[in-house]
Amino acid sequence: MKLGDRSIVLIGMMGTGKSLVGKVLEEKTGFPRFDTDEMISLRLGMPIDEIFAKRGEEYFRNQETETLLSLPRKEPAIIVTGGGIVLRAENMDLLKQIGTVVWLDADGATLRARIRRLRDRPLLQTENPRASLSELQQTREPLYRKASDLRVDVSQKNPEEIAELIMKNIRNFPIGE
Repeated sequence: MKLGDRSIVLIGMMGTGKSLVGKVLEEKTGFPRFDTDEMISLRLGMPIDEIFAKRGEEYFRNQETETLLSLPRKEPAIIVTGGGIVLRAENMDLLKQIGTVVWLDADGATLRARIRRLRDRPLLQTENPRASLSELQQTREPLYRKASDLRVDVSQKNPEEIAELIMKNIRNFPIGE
């Protein structure tokens, strides 16, 4: 399946299914998949929560930018990003240069239900994770909106359905400038 010569870049809050959807898109398109969090973790030899704990968020955000700069640009790919990748303006510019930016969005209830199963989210290691999640969502939503070419509501959908929806919408999306 050919979706054009641009990569598909997935952005969105933790718990929206970016990693799983990225794997499904990789299978369906045949494009290679690059997960920025996986790449950082592999390069530094430690999980993301440990990077945050030992080196801090600013260090991690620097690593995200370096990782975006290192991504191959000649062939289309599936790029899976961490939830905070949009916190830097330069990253938003890089995302747009890399490909079609797809914002995976979900309602608060869906996010809370999915994240409850995940224990390795450093930004939610607080006394009130629910309030922290709500605050993150409020802060990031306008940034996701600004950075994205396409928004997909992933609430009540499985990764297969989300991937199909993305591919359908990108086929109708004006690829290139």
